[in-house]
Amino acid sequence: QVQLVESGGGLVQAGGSLRLSCAASGRTFDRFALAWFRQAPGKEREFLAVILWSGGSTYYADSVKGRFTISRDNAKNTVSLQMNSLKPEDTAVYLCAAVANTRTIVVLSAFYDYWGQGTQVTVAS
Repeated sequence: QVQLVESGGGLVQAGGSLRLSCAASGRTFDRFALAWFRQAPGKEREFLAVILWSGGSTYYADSVKGRFTISRDNAKNTVSLQMNSLKPEDTAVYLCAAVANTRTIVVLSAFYDYWGQGTQVTVAS
């Protein structure tokens, strides 16, 4: 059973930075894609970034490209999201997700098999 546990959320001023981490356990992740999504109150879940565990290919949503960076640490089985130049509209619950048996980029939330519980990010203006 795959478990994903996010950490690193909090309150930050606009223009600041946060680094989120997702600790993954329960499987070997060679054929997994791991991603970050976010969901604000009253809004649909939004794809942010994805990384292929094998090879490290990445893909970003236009809304965060150039500000957010996704990375993985194979030794620690973690995926991180470095978030810079944060804006009030980045306020949301941020969720880590994983999909098995893929070596391709996956951006649709419906395809993801496993989800973390989420971590709140609040950006004050």
